Amino acid sequence: MHYSLRSAKPDDTPALRDLLPRLAGFDVPKCRQPDDLWQGDARLMEKVLSGGANNSHVIVAADASDTPVGMAMYTIKPELLSGECSGHLEALVVHENHLRAGLGKRLIESVETDAAQHGATGLSLHVFSNNTRARSLYEACGFDEEIVRCYKPLAL
Repeated sequence: MHYSLRSAKPDDTPALRDLLPRLAGFDVPKCRQPDDLWQGDARLMEKVLSGGANNSHVIVAADASDTPVGMAMYTIKPELLSGECSGHLEALVVHENHLRAGLGKRLIESVETDAAQHGATGLSLHVFSNNTRARSLYEACGFDEEIVRCYKPLAL
């Protein structure tokens, strides 16, 4: 199947919003609600596509009929430790019927190119430790795991 990559358009919003619940498509930690893993990304994506988030960008993978089947969203901001201009991958998602077509890798490569054109010297992301499919992709794309984030819910 033929796929193209392009910048997202406002009329892509419904199709992209329908993809985002796949961000919780793994064994979500028991202290987390699956909807919390994607609803913030949905709000940011809607803000980007309505023109209200100048430092964030959405790249779409579209099928032959130009229907979105994947997306990557990133933000240009200071890198956590060095403070240098960096890209942060907010979300990467591919429709389940289009997995194993190389779209995740193509989207990451597109983000890398686009972020560099916006002055970024690196690209970061967050991923849950038990999201093995995503971690494998990121490792194959050259990402190093360097920080472990821990979380403990507090009973009040």
